[in-house]
Amino acid sequence: MKNIKTFGELKKSGYQSKSIKDELRDNLKKSIQSGVSAFQGIHGFENTVIPELERAILSRHNINLLGLRGQAKTRLARLMVGLLDEYIPFVKDSEINDDPFKPISRFAKHMLEQHGDETPIEWLHRDERFFEKLATPDVTVADLIGDIDPIKAANLKLSYADDRVLHFGMIPRANRCIFVINELPDLQARIQVALFNILQEGDIQIRGFKLRMPLDMQFVFTANPEDYTNRGSIVTPLKDRIGSQILTHYPENINIARTITEQEAKSDDRQSELVYTPLLAKDILEQISFEARDSEYVDAKSGVSARMSITAFENLLSTAERRALINGETETVVRLTDFMGIIPSITGKVELVYEGEQEGAAFVAQNLIGAAIKTLFETYFPKIEKLKHPTAVDPYQEVIDWFFNESGFELTDDCSTATYNSIIDEIEPLNNLIEKYQPTSLIEDRRFLKEFILWGLVEYKKLSKERYADGMMFKDIYGNYISKL
Repeated sequence: MKNIKTFGELKKSGYQSKSIKDELRDNLKKSIQSGVSAFQGIHGFENTVIPELERAILSRHNINLLGLRGQAKTRLARLMVGLLDEYIPFVKDSEINDDPFKPISRFAKHMLEQHGDETPIEWLHRDERFFEKLATPDVTVADLIGDIDPIKAANLKLSYADDRVLHFGMIPRANRCIFVINELPDLQARIQVALFNILQEGDIQIRGFKLRMPLDMQFVFTANPEDYTNRGSIVTPLKDRIGSQILTHYPENINIARTITEQEAKSDDRQSELVYTPLLAKDILEQISFEARDSEYVDAKSGVSARMSITAFENLLSTAERRALINGETETVVRLTDFMGIIPSITGKVELVYEGEQEGAAFVAQNLIGAAIKTLFETYFPKIEKLKHPTAVDPYQEVIDWFFNESGFELTDDCSTATYNSIIDEIEPLNNLIEKYQPTSLIEDRRFLKEFILWGLVEYKKLSKERYADGMMFKDIYGNYISKL
């Protein structure tokens, strides 16, 4: 088809044009019938968002994706490009991708009247049929719809009463394309009003010109729920013209969250070969986001983006990689102490409420790490009870006694693997706990599990942990108190 260069050849080929909404609908039908998802790489939406999105496309609706930040709203919109035909024909040199069978611009109509079947055509690839605009308060009607171009009027010696002096904005130029407006509530109300006719009546108005231009477009809008009250709102008549509003959400469990993080995190082969990450470390990383979404210090209305886990995972790998480079090692295993390296990824990604601001971002980040460890602890080891029956046996008493007798130890952030292993392995009761409760754990995961036990005991107030500039000290909580007396 790409070899066809004129309108006459296109008609002889039997090509039939169709609207973009019909393109999306027809290709989605084929995708559903073949059992192949059109939204590859999107996880956790299989039974919620994607079915609703598919129903909206089958209904030929314009769509508003409503959800907190980092919920793959824009990613969903971009993946819709894969449902377009690979190539579509348009009148050559047309500013708005005129369909030769249904021209709407003055230029295309004139070309077809003048040249007929000899009208030259070109082909537009689907990757070029995606337009995206971030709504900001400084966006104008001229940006989106168009304005009078005085330079064009002067060059063509036309009066301002001639519609050929018009310069089309982003929306007319995106004719026959998917057009995404991100953060729609940030668009000023008067600009939202300018979209009414485009969505419903099929005409555009520029500086007194009313042009009957039934633009063929698929609109996708994105918005955050809190924007309705904080920064702005979607005006009611515009909401009324949007066919489907679809609510997105965060991953519902750690497994889905971990899959997303591993897919999106940027790590090269050198880093992945150098650094081994235990599965538990990945789970703790994802649990931090779940804890943040429920934390009293974090603004729940703002949400906690999936980008936090992604960047935190990248920082975790880099922390271990840097330590290995310092010690001249060719391989290393992620440690729990390495989680101190992800704090910058947390502090920049969460919006704190007043109480959180008072405590400080770094404190909140460490609090979230501790909460994640505490939550996951009981899935690996026996629950730590505060009050026990006098005859009950405490599985952690041997570890606590070891710290009472040995006065604890210090772990520096950048100590070598040999030093780290010798310190962790010295605590014999930890070996007994691993053998009893995690006997099938991988050999390379066991030292991480040992450190995990120590952090868990700290969270349950059975041990104390003090942070220093270049490491941390684990001590017996009562021995430390007695020494102070």
